[in-house]
Amino acid sequence: MRIACLHTAESNIAVFDTAAQQLNLPTTSLHHEVREDLLAAAEQAGGLTFEIERQTRDAILGLARYADVILLTCSTLGPSISAVSAITTIPAIRVDSALAEEATRVGGKVIALCAVETTLRPTTLLFADAAMRSGADVEVRLVQGAWTLFKAGEQVAYLAAIAAAADQAYKDGASVVALAQASMAGAAELVMRAPKPLTSPATGLVSAMKAALL
Repeated sequence: MRIACLHTAESNIAVFDTAAQQLNLPTTSLHHEVREDLLAAAEQAGGLTFEIERQTRDAILGLARYADVILLTCSTLGPSISAVSAITTIPAIRVDSALAEEATRVGGKVIALCAVETTLRPTTLLFADAAMRSGADVEVRLVQGAWTLFKAGEQVAYLAAIAAAADQAYKDGASVVALAQASMAGAAELVMRAPKPLTSPATGLVSAMKAALL
């Protein structure tokens, strides 16, 4: 099984390798490609543009040449994947889509947390669509100031801010908390309230393994 991951942050390589180990999936099964330029361009443009979407699609198709499954790990770029299925038979999966489906599966109050503003719209659309199939009540929140910490390399403070936001979400009545960006995954271990928040690396890899077996 060969799973190709398209990231927009170098640090997500370790995040996905850790998630793979926890799922007893050999890290040698993963191939990582990092395109920080795509997220930087989206941030500068205030969101996903046609040109950024085209470049993302081309990057995904490049990975399809030698992968069994492709994971797009950036929520901001997520909508780019919709046109890929018409071009290649290799499964291409948004990790946040897998997360949304799992988070809303049993209904209830779901709060999805985002760290960067450019992910708010695609995440809201994704979770709203998934919620229609289960009747879940979905709210998407931005963790204020978190992305500034991430970009400054303040990883400990970044994860602490997310964990605090997750604890607050549970305090506000959430039955499920979802950490919508892959870079947020490490905060799940810092959350004091139960259950542990869902993360996109874990749900995305499970979805990829299932797709590879079809």
